Amino acid sequence: MIGDWRTPPYTCDVIYLDNNATTMPLPEVAHVMGESLLNNWGNPSSVHRFGQAARAHVEDAREQVAQLVGAGAREIIFCSSGTESASLALRGVVQAHAKRRLIVTSKLEHSAVRNLAEQLESDGVCQVIWVEHATNGELHLERLRLLVKKHAHEIALVSLMSVNNETGVALCVREVGEICRESGVLFHTDATQSVGRQPFDVADAMVDFATFTAHKLHGPKGVGALFARRGAPITPQLVGGPQERDRRAGTENVPGVVGFGVAALAARQWLKQSAGVAPNTLRDEFERLIQTSIPDAVINGIGATRVWNTSNIAFAHLEAEAIVLALSNAGVCASAGAACSSGSLDPSPVLLAMGIAPVLAHASVRFSLSRFTTREDIVRAATIVCDCVRQLRARTGAALKNVK
Repeated sequence: MIGDWRTPPYTCDVIYLDNNATTMPLPEVAHVMGESLLNNWGNPSSVHRFGQAARAHVEDAREQVAQLVGAGAREIIFCSSGTESASLALRGVVQAHAKRRLIVTSKLEHSAVRNLAEQLESDGVCQVIWVEHATNGELHLERLRLLVKKHAHEIALVSLMSVNNETGVALCVREVGEICRESGVLFHTDATQSVGRQPFDVADAMVDFATFTAHKLHGPKGVGALFARRGAPITPQLVGGPQERDRRAGTENVPGVVGFGVAALAARQWLKQSAGVAPNTLRDEFERLIQTSIPDAVINGIGATRVWNTSNIAFAHLEAEAIVLALSNAGVCASAGAACSSGSLDPSPVLLAMGIAPVLAHASVRFSLSRFTTREDIVRAATIVCDCVRQLRARTGAALKNVK
């Protein structure tokens, strides 16, 4: 039974605005996973009926995930995470193309793609061409078109994310897909922050490969997926058994896959029911409230097309980590850039690559909403953010005076 998306699934003592890091699992996801662990724990590769019962649940979930992105069930490869999905796409395609040794990607990609591309180039596996962006994070489409045309016979893969995980800036996915198709070049998109939050159809987007994961759409952690267009060449990276039609060896995470399926079904229903009433205005109200109270707050990516749930704001003269900790103590969860880079004192490489000054990149905090975020959450959070920023600035000013 899929719950009502208008009602938050759990009561929570904090205002959670870190949904680009992970989302709360739906109650029905937790329920079906528990059922799977207790009553459906057979190995889906076993031929006896207990194993085949598990197999049936995996295939039902595969169909649910495929329907969310407009794919065929046979085009979905389950894996352990979005990172593994991206790695399978990049490594798998490069290995499948003996004569093509160029990857075209961006410095604004998630580290799962950006760092892997750098490593592949460092290891001599391929060369990387980094595409250009405007200062608001939007891609220069015509420059990409010229680049792809010029190197069409050398490019193994173009990999560009559909929605940036730090700024929410959205890619013109279909236009990039058309550019790649015109030149006979394969196109992979990291759709991790897009799938389940806005309509995403692999055929309409004209992608050959797409990465996404369950825990960004109210499913469990530890299970991701790669859409691989039927007939698109890819070399398996995990070799062993014949699982996932010989494309990804290893016994499937049945509870995780089943939870993924239920989360995908719920996301599909929400996208259908919320047409025209999705919380598109909440982010804008949040930013307006903050800039009214803190006039020098800078919205990173402003002017670009952004997904409805993400706001990246710089508060000059402060450190993002200090803001995040102060917010946490005050009951608001946010982050300083990508979750996988938390703990680093360096400014976000994505923001620096956009041309944002280091002093502002150091001071940037990401707030990301979910479909359960309410207007009350937004208003309360904006008040808390502004109070924390003012208090931190007052302490910083006092500390500087004492130094003098």
